Amino acid sequence: MKKTISFLSLATLMLLCLQGLAQEKKFFTPADASYNNRSLYAQRPQQLKWIKGTDILMKVEGNEVITMTPGKKDQGVLIDLKALNQVMRDNDLDTLRRLPQLSWLNAHQCYFYSMGKEGIALNRFDLKSKKAERLTEVPQGAENQTLHQKSMRIAYTIDNNLFVADGDKQIQITNNPEGVVAGQSVHRNEFAINGGIFWSPDGSLLAYYSMDERMVTDYPLVDITERIATTKPIKYPMAGMTSHQVTLHIYNIATGKEIIVKTGEPAEQYLTAITWNPDNKRIYIGVLNREQNHLKFNEYSALNGDYLQTIFEDRDEQYVEPQGPAYFLPDNSDQFIWKAQRDGFYHLYLYTISKKQVKQLTKGEFVVTDFNGFSDDGQNIYYRTTEVSPLERHCYVMNLKNGKVTRITKEHGTHDVVPSKNGKYFLDAYTSTDVPYNVDLMDAKGKYVNRLHEAENPLKDYHIGETTLGTLKAEDGQTLYTRLIKPYNFDSSKKYPVIVYVYGGPHAQLITDEWTAGAGIYLNYLAQEGFLVFTLDNRGSADRGEAFEQCIHRQCGQLEMRDQLVGIEWLKTLPYVDANRIGSDGWSYGGFMSTSLKINHPEVFKVSVAGGPVLDWKYYEIMYGERYMDTPQENPEGYELTSLENKTDKLEGKLLMIHCTTDPVVMWQHSLVFVENCIHNGKQLDYFVYPGHDHNVYGMDRAHLITKITQYFKDNL
Repeated sequence: MKKTISFLSLATLMLLCLQGLAQEKKFFTPADASYNNRSLYAQRPQQLKWIKGTDILMKVEGNEVITMTPGKKDQGVLIDLKALNQVMRDNDLDTLRRLPQLSWLNAHQCYFYSMGKEGIALNRFDLKSKKAERLTEVPQGAENQTLHQKSMRIAYTIDNNLFVADGDKQIQITNNPEGVVAGQSVHRNEFAINGGIFWSPDGSLLAYYSMDERMVTDYPLVDITERIATTKPIKYPMAGMTSHQVTLHIYNIATGKEIIVKTGEPAEQYLTAITWNPDNKRIYIGVLNREQNHLKFNEYSALNGDYLQTIFEDRDEQYVEPQGPAYFLPDNSDQFIWKAQRDGFYHLYLYTISKKQVKQLTKGEFVVTDFNGFSDDGQNIYYRTTEVSPLERHCYVMNLKNGKVTRITKEHGTHDVVPSKNGKYFLDAYTSTDVPYNVDLMDAKGKYVNRLHEAENPLKDYHIGETTLGTLKAEDGQTLYTRLIKPYNFDSSKKYPVIVYVYGGPHAQLITDEWTAGAGIYLNYLAQEGFLVFTLDNRGSADRGEAFEQCIHRQCGQLEMRDQLVGIEWLKTLPYVDANRIGSDGWSYGGFMSTSLKINHPEVFKVSVAGGPVLDWKYYEIMYGERYMDTPQENPEGYELTSLENKTDKLEGKLLMIHCTTDPVVMWQHSLVFVENCIHNGKQLDYFVYPGHDHNVYGMDRAHLITKITQYFKDNL
C-alpha cells in the first residue's frame, strides 16, 4: 500500500526543518575574532544620561530624543531630528543627517558638534527659545580638542602647536621649533596623564604641557609606502638615557601673556596630576623625581608661577605611581580628595589645605579603582572598589560628614554609576559573566527601581564552549585567579592541547566578572578551533594591592613565570589535558612573558607565539621601564636576568615571533636583535612582520593575524 503524506503533515515537517535551520549554531571566523563584527558585542542604549541640573533622563531612539522621569511611567519626545533641523534652518545653519551627541549645559541648553565650513563646528541649542547658534569652529586636522563649557572656548593642537578657538577668532598660543611639543600628553601617558590641556575653572587661563624633546635621541621608523623608503623618526628615550624635559605654562586669554610655573630642577622629572584650585589663582602639580620613588604635591601661584607650598609628600622603596588629579569639593577651594597607595592599597584621602590636615576616608584590603565624583550638594562622594572581589567592581556612596558608607550596586559583576542631581536616583550600568549589558535605575540606597536597558545575548547563535573561573595559590600564599575555556564540543574522555594566553604585566587584569569573563571573542575562537584556552593573572597584574603588584620590581618576568607554572601544574592534574601539548600566546608584555616561558621552560611549552615582545628592557622607554626595572646602570643584574636576547642558545621547539614594523611602543629592534642572536646560535624560529602597523594589528588585517596564529598552533601543537 502506498504511503501518502497529508498537506498538514508536510507543512509541519517543513516548519520543523526551518526551525532546525534557524537554530543551527554559527562558528566564529577570524574576522569575528578581530573586532570587525559589531553584532558580537552587546548593544548599548544611545545617549542614556541625566539632563544636567535635573532629575530627568534622556535617551535617543531612532530620530527622537526621549525623556523619562523616575517614578513616572510616561515618556515624552523632547525633540526629533526633523524639528531640530527646522531650528537649524531657521537660524541659517546647516542641517544634520542624524541626531548629534548632545551635551547639556543646564536644563534647557545643550551643545553639539557638526561639520563646519572648514572643520568641526560647535553649536549651542536652546530648547526654550528654539534657537541654535554656531559658537566657534576648529579646523580639520585639529587634535586634542578640549572644551571649556562656561566660555565655550576650545583649545586644540595642530602638529606641535597649541591654539584656541574663541568665537570667530583662532588664537595661536605657541609657535614652537621642531622638537618642542605643546598641549599634548607627556611622559608617554604614564601616571594617569591622558591630556596636555587644562582650563582654569572660569576659562580665563589655560595651562598646558610644553615638552622639549630636542635632547632625546631620534629613533628611526621606516615608511615603505614611498618607492624610496623614508625614515620618520620619533623621540624615544630608552631606560637610563637622556629624557625629555617638561614644563607647565599658563596662558592668559585676555592679555595674551603667559608664565612658566617654577617647578625647579632637575629638569628630568615628571609633572603629573595637574589640578586647578576653584579660586582660579592657584594650581597644583605632582612633581615626581625621575627615580619615581618620591612625589611632592606642590601648590603654585597661577598668576606668576611661584612655588607656594608642598601639600604632602609620598615616598616608596619601589615606586610611587600617582593616580591624580586632585578632586576639589564643590564650591570649596580648601578641601580636595586624593587617591594614594599608602597602606598597601589605593584609598581615598581628604585634605584640608588651610589646616594642613588629612583624613583617610576608605580603608581595607581592597583597591579603590575609581573616584566617581560628588553629589550635587558636595556632602557625598561616589567611588568604585574591589572590596567584594578582585574580579568585580562595585560602587559606593560615602557621607563626608559622618563617614557612613552605602554599597549601591548589588548584582555581581562590573558596575558604573551616574547619580541624578539630587542623589535620589542613579543609573547603574553593568556587565557580568551572565549579563551582556544592563542599565538599571536604582534609588539612593541601591534598591532596584526599574530596568532601562537589557542587551540581548549577542553570542546566542554561536558555538560557545564552557568558561570556568577558579583560584590557585602563589608560593607566597596569595590568590591567583584563573580562567579555562573549553571547546564547544568538549568531550571529557579526550585529551586536548592547551594554549596559555598570557599578559602578566602591570596595569592589566585579564580575568574579570564581565561578559565572557574578560576573554572576548579571540580566545573563544581559539577554543572553538579545538584548544583548551587557559589564563592566569599572576603577581604583578593590576588592582590587587602593593604586595601583589610591586613584587616584580627590578626582576620583571621572574615571579610571573613561577605563578604561570602553578597554573601549569594544575592543568596537568586534569584528565582531559594533554600535558605534552601546551603552548603560550601573548602580545607586548604578554609577548615578553610568552617568550620567557618558552626560553626558560622548553620542557613545558611545546609551541609559543609572541607578538610585539619586549625582549630586553634596556631597549624600552624610560617612564615604564625605569619604574619596574630601575636603570640599566642601577640594576645591571636585573637587566641581565630578564633579557631574552642573551638567552637564545636555550631556544628549543617552535616559536613564532611577530612584530609590526612601525611599532612606536616596543621597537622593532627588540625582535630583530633576538633573530640575529638566534642566527649566531644556530637556532631556528618562525618570524613574521606586519608592515605599516603600530603596536598591534587592527582593522581588516587583524583577521590575517588571527589566522596565522591559529594555524601555527594547529600545525605545531
